[in-house]
Amino acid sequence: MASHLPRHVAIIMDGNGRWAGRRDLPRCVGHWEGMNAVREVVEGACAAGVEILTLYAFSTENWRRPPEEIEALMGVLQAFAEKERERLAREGVEVRVLGEIERLDEPSLEAVRRIVATTRGGDRLLLNLMISYGGREEIVGAVRALAAAARAGMVEPGAIDEDAFRGALLTGGIPDPDLLIRTSGEMRISNFMLWQLAYTEFHVTPVLWPDFTREDLFEAILEYQRRERRFGGVAAG
Repeated sequence: MASHLPRHVAIIMDGNGRWAGRRDLPRCVGHWEGMNAVREVVEGACAAGVEILTLYAFSTENWRRPPEEIEALMGVLQAFAEKERERLAREGVEVRVLGEIERLDEPSLEAVRRIVATTRGGDRLLLNLMISYGGREEIVGAVRALAAAARAGMVEPGAIDEDAFRGALLTGGIPDPDLLIRTSGEMRISNFMLWQLAYTEFHVTPVLWPDFTREDLFEAILEYQRRERRFGGVAAG
């Protein structure tokens, strides 16, 4: 990859259900196939030199889905953690799981604990799995934390600035995404990282998530490299 590489790439993984529907298969089959795409994109991110990869795996809104689909999604999470944790550790990938994980069932929560513990300290790629995550909920949680700190006299309300707020988010200490990829062609961010995406470059592809490959990732990165990021300013020259 050339210079101007995105340090942090985030992906809204969309299209599992449509992938299955087009093949007259149950939606759960699409979720299982999507696990292969996760492996592809992690390997692609490592090959490209990306430092941080954030995947939107399960939103807070997903809890409204039928119980059998939620069960399938939790099964995919458990299988991924069991099959991939040792390999990810060997490849230097550190996994963090961000979201309201206390809502997970015990087998899924234990799978999360194992993959996080096994991969801790990896220095090649930071892989954030956003599970039971919602951007609005994250912001409300940060506000509550700062309000509690102010009430306890730990921080002056007038001293709360962008840096303090950023540090109270689940992603505190992690730089904002440089590039957001959304698969399946949908043109919305679906309550994902609402604070962090303020100046992120977007790449929308019609490819459904189970069909997404490292070549699709490389294409998105190459498109990003052709852009000029302005952060609210004007073009150079």
